[in-house]
Amino acid sequence: MRQKSVPEGSADKHVKDIRRKTRRRFSAEEKIHIVLEGLREEYSIAEQCRREGIAQGLYYTWKL
Repeated sequence: MRQKSVPEGSADKHVKDIRRKTRRRFSAEEKIHIVLEGLREEYSIAEQCRREGIAQGLYYTWKL
C-alpha cells in the first residue's frame, strides 16, 4: 500500500481540530437544568447522563 506524503504540520493541525471538536461546553443554565432534572427523579441518574451525553461523575460534580 502506498502512503501519501503529508506535511507534518497539517497532520498535527488536523488532530488538534478533531480533539477540539469533541469537547462540549455547558452554560450555567444548561448545568442547572440537567441537575434539576436529576433531582426530579423521573429517570435514573445513569439514564439521564446517557441522554445528555455526560459522565455520571460530571453530573455529581455539578450537583455539588
